[in-house]
Amino acid sequence: MMKNPASKYPAFKPVPLSNRTWPDATLTKAPIWLSTDLRDGNQALIEPMDNARKLRMYETLLQVGFKEIEVGFPAASQTDFDFVRKLIEEDRIPDDVTIQVMTPAREELIERTIESLAGARRAIVHVYNAVAPVWRRVVFGLDVPAVMQLIAHHVGIVRRLTDARSQTEWVLQYSPETFSMAELEVSLQACEIAIAAWGPGRPIILNLPSTVENATPNVFADQIEWMSRHLAGHRNVVLSLHPHNDRGTGVAAAELALMAGAQRVEGCLFGNGERTGNLDLVNVALNLYTQGVDPQLDFSDIDEVRRTVEHCNQLPVHPRHPYAGDLVYTSFSGSHQDAIKKAFAVRQDAAAWEIPYLPIDPKDLGRSYEAVIRVNSQSGKGGISYLLESEFGLELPRRLQIEFSQAVQAVMDASGKELTAQDLWQMFEREYGVKSIAAPRYQVAEPARGATSQEVTLVAELDLTDRSLKIEGRGTGPIDAFVQGLSRATGQGVRVLDYRQHAVGAGADARAVAYVELRVNETQTLFGVGMDTNIVTASLKAIVCGMQRAGVLAVPPGHEATVSSGAGSPVSAAV
Repeated sequence: MMKNPASKYPAFKPVPLSNRTWPDATLTKAPIWLSTDLRDGNQALIEPMDNARKLRMYETLLQVGFKEIEVGFPAASQTDFDFVRKLIEEDRIPDDVTIQVMTPAREELIERTIESLAGARRAIVHVYNAVAPVWRRVVFGLDVPAVMQLIAHHVGIVRRLTDARSQTEWVLQYSPETFSMAELEVSLQACEIAIAAWGPGRPIILNLPSTVENATPNVFADQIEWMSRHLAGHRNVVLSLHPHNDRGTGVAAAELALMAGAQRVEGCLFGNGERTGNLDLVNVALNLYTQGVDPQLDFSDIDEVRRTVEHCNQLPVHPRHPYAGDLVYTSFSGSHQDAIKKAFAVRQDAAAWEIPYLPIDPKDLGRSYEAVIRVNSQSGKGGISYLLESEFGLELPRRLQIEFSQAVQAVMDASGKELTAQDLWQMFEREYGVKSIAAPRYQVAEPARGATSQEVTLVAELDLTDRSLKIEGRGTGPIDAFVQGLSRATGQGVRVLDYRQHAVGAGADARAVAYVELRVNETQTLFGVGMDTNIVTASLKAIVCGMQRAGVLAVPPGHEATVSSGAGSPVSAAV
C-alpha cells in the first residue's frame, strides 16, 4: 500500500449545502420498496437463475409484501424476456403489484423491452445512461450536451412506444447512472430533460444511484437533499435511491438519503448484487422495525426467506448477517450471557423490548430463543444456567451456577469446543449424580397433638454401594431431621446453608428439583441436587448427593470422576 494514497485516491469533495435538514430528520414511515433481486441481483450471479428459481424468488417477494418488483432485463436475454411474458400471460401479477423492467438507452433494446410488456396492466420502464465525467470522457467520448441529447432522444422513444400501447398504465423510471460520482448540476440537467421528454405531469421515477459508492453516507445524503430541493417544483416526481455497498455503508447511505427527502429505495434481499452488493432491503426494513416503524414488509419467517434466497442465488447468507444470520442472536461471552439471562428473568410480555445485546426479539422473525446463548470457552455461568433453564427447566441458584461453571470451564479448556445444551445437561447429570443418587426409604412421624416438642422424627434407610445405612433423626422438618440423623450415622458434621426447590414440567410429568448447599465438617461447601416426583424425596436425594460429592458417603459406580477441591467448590474431571 502507498504511504501517500491521496496522490492516487483524492478525497471526494463535499457538497456545498447550507442549512441541510436531514441531520435532524426522523424516519417515521416506510419508503416505497423496489426489489431488484430478479434483475440487478440476478445479473451478478455466477450462474443466473433459471425460470424455476426466478419464479420461486418472485413468489417469495410477493409473500414478503413487495409492491414493485424489477423482474428482468428482457432485452438482454431470451430467458428474461420469456419470464416477463410468463408473468403477464399466466396472470401472475396481483392487481396491487407493479412490475419493472430495465433497458439501456438504445432504440432497438427499448423496442424489445416494450414488446415484452404487452398486455401488462401497469409497468415501469427503467431507462438509464451514465453521466459521470470518467464515463463521459473515457467510456463514451461524449460531452455534456451530447449526453443530454441522447437522454431526450431515448426517453422520447420510450414515450412514443408506450403511447402506442395505451391499454397499459406506463411509468417511466430514469436513472442518471453513476449519479453519486457526477456533478450535481449535470445530474439535475439530465433529470430535467428526462421529465420534459416524458411529458410534464406524467408519473416519473428519478432513480439516483450510487452506482459505485465513493464517499461517506453524509455526502450521499447531501447530494439527495440538493436534488430534492431543486426538483421540488415537479409534483409528479418520485425520488428513488439505488445504493451499492462498495464502502460497506450502503445501508447507512440509504437511511440518511431517506431522511434527506428520497421516497423510494431499490435493493436486494440480504444485499446480493455486483461487487460488494446492492442495498440490503432486509436490513433497512428491520432497522425501521426496531425503531417502531412498520416497514410494510413481512419477515416473520426470516429463515424461510433466507433459504429461498440461498437456493435461488446459490450463495450463502453469512452467519453474521444482520437479523438473518445463524449467529446474530447468539452470545458466547459470559458477561453478555449473564445480562441477557437477567433481563429475560424480569421481562414482562407487554413491556417495551429491553434485552441487552438483542436489538430485536428473535421471535418476531420466527426465530426461537434456543440459539440466543451458546457455550464455549468464553462463556460464563449466565450462559450455562440460561441453557439449562430454557432447555431443561433448571433454575440454578447463583452459587450453584458458579460451582457448576467451574466444572464446565475445565472441560471447555481441555476441548476448546462449543457445548450444546444437551452436552451441559449430561455434564450436570454426571456432576450431581441426578440419575444415580439412591432415594432413601423413609418414614416421617409428626409430633403428637399436645406434645411438648414440635419436632418431627424421621427414620430412613439408604442403600449405598458398600453398605446399607440406617438413619434416625429429629428436627423442625424432614430435611432437618434427615441432616441430624445423617450426621450421627456418619460421624460427620453437616449443616444446610441454603435450600431451594421448584417444579419442572406439569401434570403427570411434573418433577420436583431440590438444591441444597451444605457445609461439611466446616471444611467443604458444596451443592447437592435431587430430582423426584415427591418434593421430600427430592430434597433428601439432594442431601445424599452433596454428601457423596464431599466423599462422606460412597460414590455410586459411574460417578467416580467427580472430585472435590477441598474447602472450595467441586470440580469435575470428565464429562
